[in-house]
Amino acid sequence: MVKTLKDVKPGETVTIVKYHHSGDVELRRHLLGMGFVKGTKVHVKKVAPFGDPIEMSIRGCDICLRKDEAENIEVI
Repeated sequence: MVKTLKDVKPGETVTIVKYHHSGDVELRRHLLGMGFVKGTKVHVKKVAPFGDPIEMSIRGCDICLRKDEAENIEVI
């Protein structure tokens, strides 16, 4: 089964594998510019009560993503 950033539990650290092609191209460019590139480690800090947004730490920065954005990022 493919695991996406949306499926990661708080406290876990994962590595970005790839982006799904079904995602928004402009959003993908924006995330790549913020450091969401293949091989980057992402630490999930918190998930809101209803799962949206997800707070994570990437390359020393804290970033929040919506579930629909996070489900386009495949991780291991």
